[in-house]
Amino acid sequence: MTRETRTEVCIAGGGCGGVGAALELLKAGRKIILIEPTPLLGGQLSSQGVPPDEHRWIEGDGPGAPGFHGATDTYVDFRNRVRAHYRDHESLTPDAKSNPRLDPGGGWVSRLCFAPRLADPIIRAMLAEAEKQGGGSLTILERTQWTALDHTNDRVGPLIVRTSEGDEIAIDADLYLDATETGDLLEMGAVEHAIGAESARVYGELHGRDDLPTGTDCDPLDQQAFTWCFAVEHRVGEDHTIDRPAAYDYWRSAIPEMTPGWTGPLFSWTVPSHNEAGSRRFALVPPPDEPAEWELWRYRRIVDAAAHTDGRPDVSLFNCVQIDYWGEPLLGVTAEARDRALAAAREQSLCFLHWMQTEAPRHDGDGVGYPGLRLQGEELASPDGLALAPYIREPRRMMARTMLTERHVGTEQRRDLPGQDGSPYGVGEAFDDAVAVGHYPIDLHPSCAGRNSVYIAACPFRVPMGSLVPVLTTNLLAAGKCLGVSHVANGSTRLHPVEWGIGAAAGVVAAECLDRGLSPIALHADRSAWGDVRARLHAAGCPTAWPWEP
Repeated sequence: MTRETRTEVCIAGGGCGGVGAALELLKAGRKIILIEPTPLLGGQLSSQGVPPDEHRWIEGDGPGAPGFHGATDTYVDFRNRVRAHYRDHESLTPDAKSNPRLDPGGGWVSRLCFAPRLADPIIRAMLAEAEKQGGGSLTILERTQWTALDHTNDRVGPLIVRTSEGDEIAIDADLYLDATETGDLLEMGAVEHAIGAESARVYGELHGRDDLPTGTDCDPLDQQAFTWCFAVEHRVGEDHTIDRPAAYDYWRSAIPEMTPGWTGPLFSWTVPSHNEAGSRRFALVPPPDEPAEWELWRYRRIVDAAAHTDGRPDVSLFNCVQIDYWGEPLLGVTAEARDRALAAAREQSLCFLHWMQTEAPRHDGDGVGYPGLRLQGEELASPDGLALAPYIREPRRMMARTMLTERHVGTEQRRDLPGQDGSPYGVGEAFDDAVAVGHYPIDLHPSCAGRNSVYIAACPFRVPMGSLVPVLTTNLLAAGKCLGVSHVANGSTRLHPVEWGIGAAAGVVAAECLDRGLSPIALHADRSAWGDVRARLHAAGCPTAWPWEP
């Protein structure tokens, strides 16, 4: 029997976008239901085990803009709470505790590498405080999967979900926010969306596909690889070699067939690069040795033993191209094919671990293999050392009232336009309806279509409200990576603070829609309302422009 329930806003997905949206809606006093398939809230920050990729201004010390973080106040609050937790509850050395820029993992990919296990309780505390502050109402359905979404005329709903106990619930809401990792509501609700990479003809993008035949606007197979991350510690003198995975012989000898070409075997310390040589050596130097090079162990380290006094070991998080899975796509396929791809990605990660334990050339020249590498699940809140969920870079993407493309965010493509400031980044499109900001290079990982990676500069950009609003569906908003964005521009919008900011903007827009009794389409169509939306965003601590822009 299906149980029915009613709410004002239903948010599908408890990752960065869903959390950002929920916080703003709760502060606005709204009744919401938040659905998350895993036990943890936070998405990339928690269940996927991905240390935050952030822009250079995130610490509030950007040139010409002191104190400007380029992120929402709630995201900055989350980062501050992570550091406060370490100072108040973890066994830090005096030097680490007194460091205002504390990086608990000492990782190189971010100025705040930390244990993913901490994101969920910190986020839940923030949600509880927002609920109390604004008088809203929050129901969290964790370990719950959405299974169906009706679509009648121009509206979606109810959303059917199934809990871990097998209960089926039909959620009727005024508004639905898609903060899923793969844009699932778009597909289930027959909301207009795109999959794969567009031809350069579609949006006039400099790095759009230029090899698709006339009449073919998109290659649905050109989906970015996804990754099943894992964490390890290094126990010198011990042997923690995992059983040889069934697919090991395939992966240890695999040479990717890519355009441009690969550098040799996938399992190698030499990987493709966008430098002049086209490759780089990215070796592993596990503790206790200290690196003399930029290397893989400290790249995404989430526990720095030297910062702690309780004897805990270094723990490193692996999210690297050797475990990017592009063998089969996740989107636009059957459930069976999707499950097969997910299983293959986990297997590939285990194969790479086994290779590192048994055959990888050692940094010290002492033979091959690091048998002391041991899967470490505690810092991931994981039973086996693999992340609870895969890190998915590219979702289904909404066909929105405004499509955000390389023409709006790409440094090279915008270089000759008026108003560029001569900086290495340039200035993004100055959307009048901007609701969020972001910055990250256009970073596309290898794809299922055999297209190698793309890594090019992007401007500090603005996200328009129109990219959150569908063309036809009247009661749904994008609240994460599935916004109206091209395949190319998705390489800039998929990162942690940008996804959180998009979600926060969706929460504010949803609250404004409910206050006015308007659909998102009607609100966006009323240009006279944009100033009120922008004022509401600024009051909520959500920036809509970069302060140094003209």
